[in-house]
Amino acid sequence: MANIPKFSASLWTTYEIREGDLRGLGFGLGLYYVGDRSGDLANTYVIPSYLRFDSSIFSRRENWRVQLNFRNLFDTEYYLGSPNSDRLGVIPGAPFSIVGTLSVQF
Repeated sequence: MANIPKFSASLWTTYEIREGDLRGLGFGLGLYYVGDRSGDLANTYVIPSYLRFDSSIFSRRENWRVQLNFRNLFDTEYYLGSPNSDRLGVIPGAPFSIVGTLSVQF
């Protein structure tokens, strides 16, 4: 199948401080691995594998949460796949980016 790697894996872990003045402060780290995959159904080219690292920092107070996510920490050049499994191009992955969220839980 096109755009489907034989091997892929992901891991995400977080740590949150539970006591003291920094209670509610947390950190996260994740990695995503996608192996080589065929770019089209005829197997005429291969999209290379990649390993991407992400991280986060967050703070939780009562029912509020503020979070910053850092995606593609090392600005890795990678490709998500090819559109419609054709030979006209590949879809590049996003460069380093920061996404902020504010949430409230009721």
